[in-house]
Amino acid sequence: MKKVFALVDCNNFYVSCERLFRPELNGKPVVVLSNNDGCIVARSNEAKALGIPMGAPLFQYKALIARHNVQVFSSNYALYGDLSCRVMDVLRQTEADVEVYSIDEAFLSLPVNKNWDRDRYAAELKERVRKHVGIPVSIGIATTKTLAKIANRIAKKDTRAQGVFDLVDNSQTDNILGKIKVNDVWGVGSRSTEKLNRRGIYTALDLKRADQTWIRKTLTVVGSRTVMELNDIPCIALQNAPACPKSIVTSRTFGQSVTDIDHLREAVISYTSIAAEKLRKQGVEAETLNVFITTGLFAQQYYSNNQTITLARPTSSTPELINAALHCLKSLYRPGYRYRKGGIMLTGIVKGYKQLDLFSLATSKEDKVLMAGLDMINKKWGRNTIQYGMTKAANKPWAMQQSQKSPAYTTKWQELPVINSTGS
Repeated sequence: MKKVFALVDCNNFYVSCERLFRPELNGKPVVVLSNNDGCIVARSNEAKALGIPMGAPLFQYKALIARHNVQVFSSNYALYGDLSCRVMDVLRQTEADVEVYSIDEAFLSLPVNKNWDRDRYAAELKERVRKHVGIPVSIGIATTKTLAKIANRIAKKDTRAQGVFDLVDNSQTDNILGKIKVNDVWGVGSRSTEKLNRRGIYTALDLKRADQTWIRKTLTVVGSRTVMELNDIPCIALQNAPACPKSIVTSRTFGQSVTDIDHLREAVISYTSIAAEKLRKQGVEAETLNVFITTGLFAQQYYSNNQTITLARPTSSTPELINAALHCLKSLYRPGYRYRKGGIMLTGIVKGYKQLDLFSLATSKEDKVLMAGLDMINKKWGRNTIQYGMTKAANKPWAMQQSQKSPAYTTKWQELPVINSTGS
């Protein structure tokens, strides 16, 4: 059966998550900050109307924020991740073919039926997500994923669409594509935009009509697929299962400068634990680990270095990865420097098959049981319920600054919302 694609995208997702438990903020300007409260990474429509740009450093807009009483929140990734899972669960309950594309987006595969009112179906799905999770979404429908992205853009920006827009058999498709800048087409980056502009290609319609031979030569097969998708030819299939990642990176800019190696150990152990948990969640293992530390770019004494170690066998075991990471850190550390950032990168990701050595079989089995128990407890009671002792210190200068973080409304018992009622 022929199918079409629908893209479900949460509106201003981080802001919507914050408003969910603070309904008095609806209609008011709200922004969410990046790690260490540095830059603005999410804005409500009201904040956008004030001229606050995406990615702007907070300090540059403090006066405007104070003047217009803009509500400011630190990033609360535990809350956002949990609400994202709830949105995706609602979609899976409705449709069998769901591809979770990002924390706030998912593609659906819908059957084509002339007697079926897709707009009504999408509106009902939109309302279902709002009712069960409380997050507003927009839905774009088209014959390809690239066109579904464009349809979703219209659904979100055009108030007449009421959050749903269907490009299937739409007589105005070319007029719409003519108003979309080529750099706003899914998959077209800044370098590709420069090449296209030099060729006189400025809009999605120009790209749709571009010479395929030149496109394939200049933008490779990826660009060629984009052009075909703009011409209603599906080239990008739905991925029901996430692809095996090429690497996993966990890094942070420290809340304060760090000089002591013990504090660096705490940070590296914490980042390694998070990365190991990500491996196990995706059912994969890593065979290479890289640790990096650096001072600030403009520090009086600049130092930046990294070290890579190949593990004896691919693993997702937290203690094994921590031992390897600390071995690298010992070689990297130089006293007398003020370190501002550190992190780890896992590569050589494998799934299923792995080469074992003569002595690893029993240990591997014991590790899997231990790690499964650790993950189960932390999933039920919240991350870091069980953690490695080196990260338990109260003073953590490397920890992120999150001075305006909202409570973990959905993931910590002690922070659940409390409703006070006097009764009758």
